[in-house]
Amino acid sequence: MHKTDHAQAIYLKDYRPPAFVVTSLTLDFNLHPSQTLVRAVGQYEGPAGIPLYLDGEAMGLVAIAMDGQALPDDAYTLDDRGLTLHNPPATFSLEITSRLNPVGNTSLEGLYQSNGNFCTQCEAEGFRKITWFQDRPDVMTQFIVRIEADKDNYPILLSNGNLTDEGDLADGRHFAIWHDPFPKPCYLFALVAGKLTALQDRFQTQSGRDVALNIYTEPGQSQRARYAMDALKRAMRWDEERFGLEYDLDIFNIVAVSDFNMGAMENKSLNIFNSKYILADQHTATDVDFSFVEGIIAHEYFHNWTGNRVTCRDWFQLSLKEGLTVFRDQEFSADMGTRALKRIEDVITLRARQFSEDAGPLAHPVRPSSYITINNFYTATVYEKGAEVIRMMHTLLGEDGFQKGMALYFDRHDGQAVTCADFVAAMADATQVNLTHFQRWYDQAGTPIVTASGSYDDDQKCYLLQLHQTTRPTPGQAKKDPLQIPLKLGLVGRSGKALSFRLSPTGICAETHLLNFATETVDFTLLDVEEEAVPSINRDFSAPVIVKSHLSHADKVFLMANDPNPFARWEAGYDFAISCLLDQISAIAQGTPPNIDVRLIDAIGKILAADHLDPAFQALAIDLPLTSAIAARMAVIEPSLILEARLATQKAIAEAHADRILALYETLAPTAKFSAKAEQAGKRALRNMLLTYLVQGEIGGKTAITDAIIRTHYEMADNLTDRVAALALAVDRQGPVRAELINAFEQHYANISEVMDKWFALQVRSRRKTVLSDVKRLMQHPAFNMKNPNKVRAVIGNFAMANKVHFHAKDGSGYRFLTDQILELDSINPQIAASLVSAFGQWHRYDQTAQNQMKHELETILAHKNLSADVFEMVSKSLQA
Repeated sequence: MHKTDHAQAIYLKDYRPPAFVVTSLTLDFNLHPSQTLVRAVGQYEGPAGIPLYLDGEAMGLVAIAMDGQALPDDAYTLDDRGLTLHNPPATFSLEITSRLNPVGNTSLEGLYQSNGNFCTQCEAEGFRKITWFQDRPDVMTQFIVRIEADKDNYPILLSNGNLTDEGDLADGRHFAIWHDPFPKPCYLFALVAGKLTALQDRFQTQSGRDVALNIYTEPGQSQRARYAMDALKRAMRWDEERFGLEYDLDIFNIVAVSDFNMGAMENKSLNIFNSKYILADQHTATDVDFSFVEGIIAHEYFHNWTGNRVTCRDWFQLSLKEGLTVFRDQEFSADMGTRALKRIEDVITLRARQFSEDAGPLAHPVRPSSYITINNFYTATVYEKGAEVIRMMHTLLGEDGFQKGMALYFDRHDGQAVTCADFVAAMADATQVNLTHFQRWYDQAGTPIVTASGSYDDDQKCYLLQLHQTTRPTPGQAKKDPLQIPLKLGLVGRSGKALSFRLSPTGICAETHLLNFATETVDFTLLDVEEEAVPSINRDFSAPVIVKSHLSHADKVFLMANDPNPFARWEAGYDFAISCLLDQISAIAQGTPPNIDVRLIDAIGKILAADHLDPAFQALAIDLPLTSAIAARMAVIEPSLILEARLATQKAIAEAHADRILALYETLAPTAKFSAKAEQAGKRALRNMLLTYLVQGEIGGKTAITDAIIRTHYEMADNLTDRVAALALAVDRQGPVRAELINAFEQHYANISEVMDKWFALQVRSRRKTVLSDVKRLMQHPAFNMKNPNKVRAVIGNFAMANKVHFHAKDGSGYRFLTDQILELDSINPQIAASLVSAFGQWHRYDQTAQNQMKHELETILAHKNLSADVFEMVSKSLQA
């Protein structure tokens, strides 16, 4: 039987509650690398006389008994997907012993080994690789877990909840027993055993509970977890202060592992993290890494309530926990840093990942209606767009209303598995606001386009604004209904000042109003507008939409200079820069010389000269738009033209402002001891952006001078952020500085896996013509391991996702390479293999030759005989474009 014979779609409309409940589950693990035995004893209740199906795969059945009696062969049926009890009684005890091979489990789902330590990953459907069980989130039960292992090799034994007993056994073995008093679905089960060291701390909750905090790492790495511990304590305090949510157990453990499919996992009281999101100090983590550590630590901790105490009824409701928790971690990071900057960063990410997803064959609603494998739906739509849906509710209801809704949500559903509709209902009932129309955001795929046009009436002192919304068809949804869209709007007078106005004769007069519209077209008359004005639409990105306005380039430049809203000011500049780059692309395609719009050059100059601006904001404001943002506005994507236009624009800006760039770069040279806090990080971000301009503009006019700047920047750095910035520029150079810095970096960081991943990634993102050969060479490097997801993402993933020019090489070599890697990985780790398929996701947006080549590769993958369901789903849906 081929793997793809199991690739059957599961539909939300077919959901049925489980017939059987499990009142308790006791697990007994006898750990061994290749011969682990698991004895599971579950207490079941259900209707007598109907079959009970238990999910289970990739295990050996050792024994099965009911109420203490071995079951005869005719009492059950076993296949490679599960086990069916034919005629169980209404109440019974079921005991199943399974045999596992953790060291051979390269899928990294269920129980596996990472660097010799035992680890589990059960979300979404990994528990079925540990024992036979109803592996679905609406089956919740209490877990009691006994772990037995060799004490020398596995001195630390961890599971969920509180430690109730431990001790030594004969033959050098020992045991530990853990009890989790809170019922949970099996996807939240976790176990870790191995040689680990703990960074320990304590936290006192607002009610006075003393909580022991432990972050476990491989030996010798615990000091690099100090920033993570600090972030955890800040997140715990913030959740109490902002949401009134307190931690509910006496211990909270985190374990960092090297082999992990995801970023982290929120298992109740035992979070398991990809080590790259725990280990961080100035020498081994960049400022971006510190930001990720803070955000992901917070995200997984916040899941304790939004995901664990209240969980998903079924996997179609995944955004119930993920969208809500992303919103919460975004709010935490905004409060820890600068709110406007955080909003800009999140929107850049949303547009790069989720808007692209919405525009391709893999588009799906926040709450999908079907899937083949849920692993493929841990997407930007479920997470980031899901968070935007929550944010829109927060905007509509206000902070007080939203908090009332959260309180009612927990009061109603604590300890339950519920739906996205249950969350919206709690928000509506707590505030008496009708959100029935709003729920379409969960069911409808695609990014709405809001077309805005307006004019000023000087006689009536009013501004007439018309809004029209439309959403393009997406797979399975040809017809789109109007959505409820909350748009924050401001007006900036031609004099340069923010204007107050009213939405109705008796309404309040304010500088920002919320336009809440839910029809295809709507007209607004803005009253008491004292002068001609330019509208500032979708301030703070209050709705995840594409705004197409009547604003001219001059209007956008005007808003760049005068809009009081920081996000809107950045947005105007970003949009104007995209327009300028598209003009350059058009000129290059026609063979005419580049002619950079002088207004863009002047605007960058003004930002550079604005001493009052936050350096982090300056860094974002002078950075040119991402390739994905430019590509989204092109009828046919041509990566080489985008790159050429960006480089030409960078060079023109650098040449125009050479003296100012160099002077500011030197002024920002670090003088204080390193800190990961926002103030220093912002200065580093700006200085490294200035370094990019210095290099692209060949300041000094000679290659040797530019190389010397890069070399000095690298050698004088006291932190990884600056070293990576220098190396990122060096890898594209032709002179000796390239080899010098590549070799120096490798020698310095050869034994630090997380940093070596950056070394890999920077080289495979290079513009060098030989980059595909470099990728293949790096895959032979001793630090590369095809079984480690981080290594795969660093090399293969970065080449396919980030190096658009060479992945889309005209000869199709990049496509053929990726196909080979996907097929090889599919037999090792289907989840990681499937994630790489998304590099082909927008194949229909390229020229005809590229389309034919990518479609051929997708068809080649689909024709593979032993294709996993994960890859099958991604490829078959991609071909629907």
